[in-house]
Amino acid sequence: MIKRHKATASDVAQKAGVSKWTVSRAFIPGASISEQARENVLAAATELGYRPNLLARSLSQKKTHIIGVAIDELKNPHSMMMLDVVTKQLQARGYMALLLNITAGENYRAAMSMADQLQVDGILFLGTSLTEEWSAIAKDLHQIPLVQVCRNTEGKHIDIVNIDGYQAGREIANLLIAQGHQRFGYMKGPDTLSSHLLRMEGYRDTLVAAGLHLDQVLTAGHYDRQCSFQLMIDYMHSTPINEQIDALFCENDVLALGALEALRQDPLTAIAVVGFDDIDEACAPGWALTSYSQRLDRLIAEALNRLIDERATPEGEWRQGELRIRASHLKKVLTPS
Repeated sequence: MIKRHKATASDVAQKAGVSKWTVSRAFIPGASISEQARENVLAAATELGYRPNLLARSLSQKKTHIIGVAIDELKNPHSMMMLDVVTKQLQARGYMALLLNITAGENYRAAMSMADQLQVDGILFLGTSLTEEWSAIAKDLHQIPLVQVCRNTEGKHIDIVNIDGYQAGREIANLLIAQGHQRFGYMKGPDTLSSHLLRMEGYRDTLVAAGLHLDQVLTAGHYDRQCSFQLMIDYMHSTPINEQIDALFCENDVLALGALEALRQDPLTAIAVVGFDDIDEACAPGWALTSYSQRLDRLIAEALNRLIDERATPEGEWRQGELRIRASHLKKVLTPS
């Protein structure tokens, strides 16, 4: 096999009759170079099949145009939605994403060390629950801008871009109250600090203000559909029908779909369900799940403005999500068989 020679900047410079420095400038938008020299360089580069080494150039400019994207719960469809939005927005800005899978149990510090060694321009945490260990790691990486999206954290070295979860909880409570529900539940995933999301607080306080109560809190332990399904089955079997809740607000759509699947096992149980995140499956006719969209497009745009441009809009429209009304929240009337 004949090994092909990879064209270099020196090859292009020789063919175009210019200096190697001029070749580098020809590929930098807005660089000071005559139009004729630029055309000569680009023509020579095309003929030789030359491509500039953007990584080497970025390192020389102290900027790699790489953003570390740290994420866990990769089985969660919402995680895939976040990755889709962030990679598209990064590419539109001329940046690349370095994916860091930080699922629980993995070596967090090794992943962050790799990002540090690659000299990423910043790290974006997508909906991850940052532990004390993470806060310590973030402190060690103080020279790298860090932004957390879709979840609050106590870390002092991490900027936060999250919707007003308290207001979202209020809107969902008001939606369910308007349906005439009287007994209310909330299902959470991991038993983390509720201040990370504030959805339950807004939900609970609105119920109390209306003379109602948050009657039941169910903890699935994970954002896992099977866990939610089993938890709901256990709740229905252990709670008399006349003591069961009328409406359930689930912390995300994965939990909500598991709960709905369980409810289908018992036609005598009528519990309305609302989810959160508005994943693609939520709008499927078979589920018609009423959910809450966090408007990831706006959240990610704000996060990247902070990471890349050092520009923040503290009270922008990204703070508000949107209710997506379907049918699962409606009050169900059971008819005797």
